[in-house]
Amino acid sequence: MQTNELRILICDDSIMVQKKMDDLLKSHGYANIFQARNGQTAVDAYKEHRPHVVFMDIVMPVKTGVEALVEIIAFDPDAKVYMASSIGTQSNIKEAITKGAADFLQKPIDDALLLKLLLNVCKQL
Repeated sequence: MQTNELRILICDDSIMVQKKMDDLLKSHGYANIFQARNGQTAVDAYKEHRPHVVFMDIVMPVKTGVEALVEIIAFDPDAKVYMASSIGTQSNIKEAITKGAADFLQKPIDDALLLKLLLNVCKQL
């Protein structure tokens, strides 16, 4: 799959985090990027756009990232959801992995690591 065909959902309540990821991805040819500001809008966006990969913050309003992850996995057991959070939420990491997250990314997310992960997803599809 080409990078411009990959559908990506970024879910974070920080506009700054969303913009940084969006700018980085667009500058590397990723064009199908969707955004959500809380766990509920992430679930809704997943069902509407069926992204190939999701980057989900753990701590968010309305519905946490873990709660959204559980709903997304129930809707699509093959969903690739990568949880992202800062050091302060270590207790949630294990729960997210056991509930179906593909992996965990430490914030701030390293640009090179993010791009490598997406290239690997493209190769697998």
